[in-house]
Amino acid sequence: MFTLEICIDSIESALIAQEAGAERVELCDNLLEGGTSPSYGMIKQVRENIDIELAVMIRPRGGDFCYSDHEFAVMKEDILMAKSLGVDCLVFGILLPNGKIDIERTSQLVSLARPLQVTFHRAFDVAHKPFQALEDIIKTGADRLLTSGQQAKAIEGKELIKDLVLQAKNRISIMAGSGVNPENRDDLLSYTGVSEVHLTAKSIITGKMEYHSPNLSFKEKATTDDYHREMADYQIITNMRKPSSF
Repeated sequence: MFTLEICIDSIESALIAQEAGAERVELCDNLLEGGTSPSYGMIKQVRENIDIELAVMIRPRGGDFCYSDHEFAVMKEDILMAKSLGVDCLVFGILLPNGKIDIERTSQLVSLARPLQVTFHRAFDVAHKPFQALEDIIKTGADRLLTSGQQAKAIEGKELIKDLVLQAKNRISIMAGSGVNPENRDDLLSYTGVSEVHLTAKSIITGKMEYHSPNLSFKEKATTDDYHREMADYQIITNMRKPSSF
């Protein structure tokens, strides 16, 4: 058995994930940027409408994971706000300019987040020297590491993920994410030994606008246009929940 976490950016996706059998959702904004901190209103409404675990991204902007003092202050305020709304887990990660884990500032955020769970997110996947990075993340007190094995897709990084699980020795949970789907689930779980997986499980749906402007689009680099959006897919999630073959 494994824990299934679905990455979402809307109340609708949260409800679909819960109904389809996920144990946890990770709420983000700006998924095209890899996820940033969601708004107060979004967190509040999702928390009031689902009973499963709610993890919330704490990331002040897109781009790299090396933050200014002002951005660090924003992260601390967002942690306090999310805690006040009754979330279960906070998701963040900070790197130094040399690609190492910023142990000092990440540890401060972990302490501020308590007693909630903490996931160190895929900032790890662009960190220097992954095995040292894992030890540094453990030093911060984080409960979980989300990783694709420093590859674009977790199935491509399964060698490193397996090695991280062995190195962790249950001191921290390793959660595999990026490109996980019902077709590669069993291979990934059996090969790596992870007990948690993370995916968006998304499909594209048509929006409610009947009139489509012929003059412009607000999405310059997106997989959808202004009249379509991505949402959690019930069937993909239920397929992830079908009995494993191992």
